[in-house]
Amino acid sequence: MTGSTTQSPGLLNWLTLALLGLIWGASFMSISVALDGAGPLSVAAIRLIIAAVTLLAVAFAMGLRLPPFKQRKLWLCIIGMGLFTNAVPFTLLSLAIQNVPSAFAGLTMAAVPLLVLPLAHFLVPGEAMTRIKTAGFALGFTGVLVLIGVTDLFSGDGAGWSRLACIGAAFCYAIGSIITRNAPPVHPLAYSAGGLLVGALIMLPVALGLEGLPGAMTGTVWGALIYLGLGPTALATILLVRVIQSAGPSFMSLVNYQVPVWSVIFGVTFLNETLPANFVIALTLILGGLAISQASQRRLGRYPSA
Repeated sequence: MTGSTTQSPGLLNWLTLALLGLIWGASFMSISVALDGAGPLSVAAIRLIIAAVTLLAVAFAMGLRLPPFKQRKLWLCIIGMGLFTNAVPFTLLSLAIQNVPSAFAGLTMAAVPLLVLPLAHFLVPGEAMTRIKTAGFALGFTGVLVLIGVTDLFSGDGAGWSRLACIGAAFCYAIGSIITRNAPPVHPLAYSAGGLLVGALIMLPVALGLEGLPGAMTGTVWGALIYLGLGPTALATILLVRVIQSAGPSFMSLVNYQVPVWSVIFGVTFLNETLPANFVIALTLILGGLAISQASQRRLGRYPSA
Protein backbone atom coordinates (compact mmCIF):
# COMPACT_ATOMS: atom_id res chain seq x y z
CA MET A 1 0.00 0.00 0.00
CA THR A 2 1.22 3.50 -0.56
CA GLY A 3 3.01 4.92 2.43
CA SER A 4 2.13 8.09 4.26
CA THR A 5 3.79 10.39 6.74
CA THR A 6 1.91 11.53 9.81
CA GLN A 7 1.19 15.24 9.72
CA SER A 8 -0.95 17.67 11.67
CA PRO A 9 -4.48 16.49 10.79
CA GLY A 10 -6.05 19.89 10.16
CA LEU A 11 -9.74 20.84 10.23
CA LEU A 12 -10.61 19.10 6.93
CA ASN A 13 -9.32 15.75 8.16
CA TRP A 14 -11.22 16.07 11.43
CA LEU A 15 -14.42 16.81 9.51
CA THR A 16 -13.76 13.90 7.16
CA LEU A 17 -13.16 11.59 10.12
CA ALA A 18 -16.47 12.66 11.66
CA LEU A 19 -18.21 12.06 8.32
CA LEU A 20 -16.70 8.58 8.07
CA GLY A 21 -17.95 7.71 11.54
CA LEU A 22 -21.43 8.89 10.54
CA ILE A 23 -21.40 6.99 7.21
CA TRP A 24 -20.23 3.71 8.75
CA GLY A 25 -22.47 4.10 11.79
CA ALA A 26 -25.57 4.42 9.57
CA SER A 27 -24.71 1.30 7.57
CA PHE A 28 -26.14 -1.10 10.14
CA MET A 29 -29.49 0.66 10.18
CA SER A 30 -29.46 0.61 6.37
CA ILE A 31 -28.91 -3.16 6.34
CA SER A 32 -31.96 -3.57 8.58
CA VAL A 33 -34.07 -1.42 6.23
CA ALA A 34 -32.82 -3.26 3.12
CA LEU A 35 -33.77 -6.60 4.69
CA ASP A 36 -37.44 -5.52 4.60
CA GLY A 37 -37.48 -6.20 0.87
CA ALA A 38 -34.44 -8.31 -0.02
CA GLY A 39 -32.85 -11.49 1.30
CA PRO A 40 -29.61 -11.26 3.30
CA LEU A 41 -27.50 -12.74 0.50
CA SER A 42 -29.05 -10.36 -2.03
CA VAL A 43 -28.36 -7.39 0.24
CA ALA A 44 -24.68 -8.35 0.42
CA ALA A 45 -24.46 -8.99 -3.34
CA ILE A 46 -26.25 -5.81 -4.47
CA ARG A 47 -24.22 -3.49 -2.25
CA LEU A 48 -21.01 -5.12 -3.50
CA ILE A 49 -22.03 -4.76 -7.15
CA ILE A 50 -22.90 -1.08 -6.69
CA ALA A 51 -19.68 -0.40 -4.79
CA ALA A 52 -17.46 -2.33 -7.21
CA VAL A 53 -18.84 -0.54 -10.28
CA THR A 54 -18.51 2.84 -8.56
CA LEU A 55 -14.97 2.36 -7.28
CA LEU A 56 -13.73 0.83 -10.54
CA ALA A 57 -15.14 3.85 -12.41
CA VAL A 58 -13.39 6.25 -10.01
CA ALA A 59 -10.11 4.33 -10.26
CA PHE A 60 -10.22 4.28 -14.08
CA ALA A 61 -11.07 7.99 -14.15
CA MET A 62 -7.92 8.60 -12.11
CA GLY A 63 -5.87 6.61 -14.61
CA LEU A 64 -5.55 3.59 -12.33
CA ARG A 65 -5.94 0.01 -13.48
CA LEU A 66 -6.26 -3.31 -11.68
CA PRO A 67 -2.88 -4.96 -11.08
CA PRO A 68 -1.76 -7.52 -13.70
CA PHE A 69 -2.61 -11.11 -12.81
CA LYS A 70 1.08 -12.06 -12.96
CA GLN A 71 1.42 -10.37 -9.56
CA ARG A 72 0.19 -13.54 -7.87
CA LYS A 73 0.94 -12.62 -4.27
CA LEU A 74 -0.87 -9.31 -4.67
CA TRP A 75 -3.90 -11.00 -6.24
CA LEU A 76 -3.98 -13.57 -3.44
CA CYS A 77 -4.21 -10.63 -1.04
CA ILE A 78 -6.92 -8.98 -3.15
CA ILE A 79 -8.91 -12.23 -3.18
CA GLY A 80 -8.42 -12.53 0.58
CA MET A 81 -9.67 -8.99 1.02
CA GLY A 82 -12.66 -9.72 -1.23
CA LEU A 83 -13.56 -12.66 1.00
CA PHE A 84 -12.73 -11.44 4.50
CA THR A 85 -13.35 -7.69 4.20
CA ASN A 86 -16.35 -7.84 1.86
CA ALA A 87 -18.21 -11.04 0.94
CA VAL A 88 -18.18 -13.00 4.21
CA PRO A 89 -18.69 -10.20 6.78
CA PHE A 90 -21.36 -8.47 4.67
CA THR A 91 -23.22 -11.78 4.51
CA LEU A 92 -22.82 -12.54 8.21
CA LEU A 93 -24.06 -9.08 9.20
CA SER A 94 -27.07 -9.28 6.88
CA LEU A 95 -27.97 -12.72 8.29
CA ALA A 96 -27.46 -11.57 11.88
CA ILE A 97 -29.47 -8.35 11.67
CA GLN A 98 -32.54 -10.43 10.89
CA ASN A 99 -32.49 -11.49 14.57
CA VAL A 100 -30.56 -8.85 16.51
CA PRO A 101 -30.83 -5.04 16.58
CA SER A 102 -28.70 -3.25 14.00
CA ALA A 103 -27.28 -1.20 16.87
CA PHE A 104 -25.97 -4.40 18.47
CA ALA A 105 -24.17 -5.32 15.24
CA GLY A 106 -22.59 -1.89 15.18
CA LEU A 107 -21.39 -2.25 18.76
CA THR A 108 -19.59 -5.50 17.99
CA MET A 109 -17.50 -3.75 15.34
CA ALA A 110 -15.62 -2.00 18.15
CA ALA A 111 -13.95 -5.36 18.74
CA VAL A 112 -12.23 -5.39 15.32
CA PRO A 113 -8.96 -3.67 16.33
CA LEU A 114 -8.83 -5.82 19.47
CA LEU A 115 -9.12 -9.02 17.41
CA VAL A 116 -6.31 -7.75 15.19
CA LEU A 117 -3.88 -7.91 18.10
CA PRO A 118 -3.49 -11.71 18.52
CA LEU A 119 -3.51 -12.21 14.75
CA ALA A 120 -0.80 -9.60 14.27
CA HIS A 121 1.27 -11.24 17.01
CA PHE A 122 1.68 -14.34 14.82
CA LEU A 123 1.36 -12.91 11.30
CA VAL A 124 2.94 -9.43 11.30
CA PRO A 125 6.68 -9.04 12.05
CA GLY A 126 7.36 -6.58 14.84
CA GLU A 127 3.79 -6.64 16.21
CA ALA A 128 4.25 -8.99 19.16
CA MET A 129 1.81 -8.80 22.06
CA THR A 130 3.33 -6.58 24.73
CA ARG A 131 2.06 -6.44 28.29
CA ILE A 132 0.02 -3.32 27.62
CA LYS A 133 -1.49 -4.81 24.46
CA THR A 134 -2.34 -8.00 26.34
CA ALA A 135 -3.97 -6.03 29.13
CA GLY A 136 -6.00 -4.02 26.62
CA PHE A 137 -7.05 -7.15 24.75
CA ALA A 138 -8.11 -8.91 27.97
CA LEU A 139 -10.22 -5.94 29.08
CA GLY A 140 -11.80 -5.46 25.67
CA PHE A 141 -12.51 -9.16 25.15
CA THR A 142 -14.24 -9.24 28.54
CA GLY A 143 -16.49 -6.52 27.14
CA VAL A 144 -17.19 -8.67 24.06
CA LEU A 145 -18.25 -11.58 26.28
CA VAL A 146 -20.51 -9.27 28.27
CA LEU A 147 -22.02 -7.87 25.08
CA ILE A 148 -22.88 -11.17 23.42
CA GLY A 149 -24.21 -12.63 26.69
CA VAL A 150 -22.59 -16.05 26.86
CA THR A 151 -25.43 -17.54 28.92
CA ASP A 152 -27.99 -16.56 26.25
CA LEU A 153 -26.17 -18.01 23.24
CA PHE A 154 -28.30 -21.16 23.25
CA SER A 155 -31.66 -19.52 23.83
CA GLY A 156 -33.08 -21.11 20.67
CA ASP A 157 -34.63 -17.90 19.31
CA GLY A 158 -31.94 -17.23 16.69
CA ALA A 159 -30.43 -14.35 18.63
CA GLY A 160 -27.61 -16.46 20.04
CA TRP A 161 -26.09 -17.55 16.74
CA SER A 162 -26.75 -14.08 15.32
CA ARG A 163 -24.62 -12.53 18.05
CA LEU A 164 -21.88 -14.99 17.22
CA ALA A 165 -22.28 -14.10 13.53
CA CYS A 166 -21.63 -10.44 14.40
CA ILE A 167 -18.45 -11.40 16.24
CA GLY A 168 -17.58 -13.62 13.29
CA ALA A 169 -17.92 -10.60 10.98
CA ALA A 170 -15.63 -8.60 13.27
CA PHE A 171 -13.11 -11.44 13.18
CA CYS A 172 -13.28 -11.49 9.36
CA TYR A 173 -12.53 -7.78 9.28
CA ALA A 174 -9.53 -8.38 11.55
CA ILE A 175 -8.25 -11.08 9.16
CA GLY A 176 -8.81 -8.73 6.22
CA SER A 177 -6.83 -6.04 8.02
CA ILE A 178 -3.87 -8.39 8.44
CA ILE A 179 -4.06 -9.43 4.77
CA THR A 180 -4.06 -5.78 3.71
CA ARG A 181 -1.16 -5.01 6.05
CA ASN A 182 0.92 -7.77 4.43
CA ALA A 183 -0.06 -6.98 0.82
CA PRO A 184 2.65 -5.90 -1.65
CA PRO A 185 2.75 -2.16 -2.48
CA VAL A 186 -0.16 -1.00 -4.65
CA HIS A 187 -2.39 2.06 -4.88
CA PRO A 188 -5.09 1.72 -2.19
CA LEU A 189 -7.95 2.55 -4.59
CA ALA A 190 -6.87 -0.09 -7.10
CA TYR A 191 -6.50 -2.61 -4.27
CA SER A 192 -9.92 -1.79 -2.79
CA ALA A 193 -11.62 -1.82 -6.20
CA GLY A 194 -10.13 -5.25 -6.90
CA GLY A 195 -11.34 -6.56 -3.54
CA LEU A 196 -14.86 -5.26 -4.14
CA LEU A 197 -14.91 -6.81 -7.60
CA VAL A 198 -13.86 -10.17 -6.16
CA GLY A 199 -16.51 -9.90 -3.45
CA ALA A 200 -19.21 -9.08 -6.01
CA LEU A 201 -18.19 -11.97 -8.26
CA ILE A 202 -18.40 -14.32 -5.29
CA MET A 203 -21.71 -13.13 -3.90
CA LEU A 204 -23.66 -12.66 -7.15
CA PRO A 205 -23.90 -16.38 -8.07
CA VAL A 206 -24.40 -17.37 -4.41
CA ALA A 207 -27.31 -14.94 -3.99
CA LEU A 208 -28.90 -15.91 -7.31
CA GLY A 209 -28.49 -19.62 -6.61
CA LEU A 210 -29.90 -19.58 -3.08
CA GLU A 211 -32.37 -16.67 -3.16
CA GLY A 212 -33.05 -16.07 -6.85
CA LEU A 213 -33.80 -12.66 -8.30
CA PRO A 214 -35.17 -10.19 -5.72
CA GLY A 215 -38.88 -9.48 -6.02
CA ALA A 216 -40.45 -6.05 -6.25
CA MET A 217 -38.76 -3.72 -3.79
CA THR A 218 -39.94 -0.39 -2.45
CA GLY A 219 -38.10 2.86 -2.99
CA THR A 220 -37.04 2.79 0.66
CA VAL A 221 -35.39 -0.61 0.24
CA TRP A 222 -33.64 0.49 -2.95
CA GLY A 223 -32.53 3.67 -1.21
CA ALA A 224 -30.99 1.62 1.61
CA LEU A 225 -29.21 -0.66 -0.88
CA ILE A 226 -27.88 2.26 -2.92
CA TYR A 227 -26.69 3.95 0.26
CA LEU A 228 -24.91 0.77 1.37
CA GLY A 229 -23.14 0.51 -1.98
CA LEU A 230 -22.25 4.16 -2.44
CA GLY A 231 -21.79 5.32 1.15
CA PRO A 232 -20.02 2.94 3.57
CA THR A 233 -18.61 0.71 0.83
CA ALA A 234 -17.47 3.03 -2.00
CA LEU A 235 -17.37 6.69 -0.87
CA ALA A 236 -15.99 5.79 2.54
CA THR A 237 -13.07 3.98 0.91
CA ILE A 238 -12.18 7.09 -1.10
CA LEU A 239 -12.39 9.30 2.00
CA LEU A 240 -10.41 6.78 4.04
CA VAL A 241 -7.58 6.79 1.50
CA ARG A 242 -7.45 10.58 1.58
CA VAL A 243 -7.30 10.74 5.40
CA ILE A 244 -4.61 8.04 5.69
CA GLN A 245 -2.46 9.70 3.03
CA SER A 246 -2.72 13.18 4.56
CA ALA A 247 -2.95 12.49 8.31
CA GLY A 248 -1.69 8.93 8.78
CA PRO A 249 -3.19 5.61 9.90
CA SER A 250 -2.93 6.40 13.62
CA PHE A 251 -5.25 9.37 13.19
CA MET A 252 -7.60 7.19 11.13
CA SER A 253 -7.89 4.75 14.04
CA LEU A 254 -9.93 7.33 15.98
CA VAL A 255 -12.95 6.37 13.87
CA ASN A 256 -13.19 3.16 15.92
CA TYR A 257 -14.61 5.15 18.81
CA GLN A 258 -17.33 6.79 16.70
CA VAL A 259 -18.93 3.96 14.71
CA PRO A 260 -20.45 2.03 17.65
CA VAL A 261 -21.93 5.22 19.11
CA TRP A 262 -23.51 6.26 15.80
CA SER A 263 -24.90 2.77 15.22
CA VAL A 264 -26.70 2.97 18.56
CA ILE A 265 -28.01 6.47 17.88
CA PHE A 266 -29.42 5.49 14.47
CA GLY A 267 -30.85 2.15 15.62
CA VAL A 268 -32.56 3.50 18.72
CA THR A 269 -33.75 6.77 17.17
CA PHE A 270 -35.01 5.64 13.76
CA LEU A 271 -35.76 1.94 14.22
CA ASN A 272 -36.95 2.06 17.84
CA GLU A 273 -34.51 -0.69 18.74
CA THR A 274 -33.83 -1.73 22.30
CA LEU A 275 -30.47 -2.93 23.54
CA PRO A 276 -29.54 -5.19 26.45
CA ALA A 277 -29.13 -3.34 29.72
CA ASN A 278 -25.48 -4.40 29.88
CA PHE A 279 -24.51 -2.74 26.58
CA VAL A 280 -23.14 0.40 28.30
CA ILE A 281 -20.87 -1.73 30.49
CA ALA A 282 -19.81 -3.84 27.51
CA LEU A 283 -19.07 -0.84 25.29
CA THR A 284 -17.09 0.85 28.08
CA LEU A 285 -14.95 -2.28 28.53
CA ILE A 286 -14.40 -2.69 24.77
CA LEU A 287 -13.47 0.95 24.15
CA GLY A 288 -11.34 1.00 27.29
CA GLY A 289 -9.44 -2.05 26.09
CA LEU A 290 -9.09 -0.46 22.66
CA ALA A 291 -7.67 2.74 24.16
CA ILE A 292 -5.15 0.79 26.27
CA SER A 293 -4.04 -1.47 23.41
CA GLN A 294 -3.58 1.44 21.02
CA ALA A 295 -1.65 3.54 23.49
CA SER A 296 1.64 2.33 22.02
CA GLN A 297 0.47 0.81 18.76
CA ARG A 298 0.17 2.00 15.19
CA ARG A 299 -3.08 1.23 13.43
CA LEU A 300 -2.96 -1.93 11.26
CA GLY A 301 -4.62 -1.92 7.86
CA ARG A 302 -7.92 -0.18 7.14
CA TYR A 303 -11.09 0.09 9.15
CA PRO A 304 -13.58 -2.20 7.52
CA SER A 305 -16.74 -0.95 5.94
CA ALA A 306 -19.74 -2.54 7.47
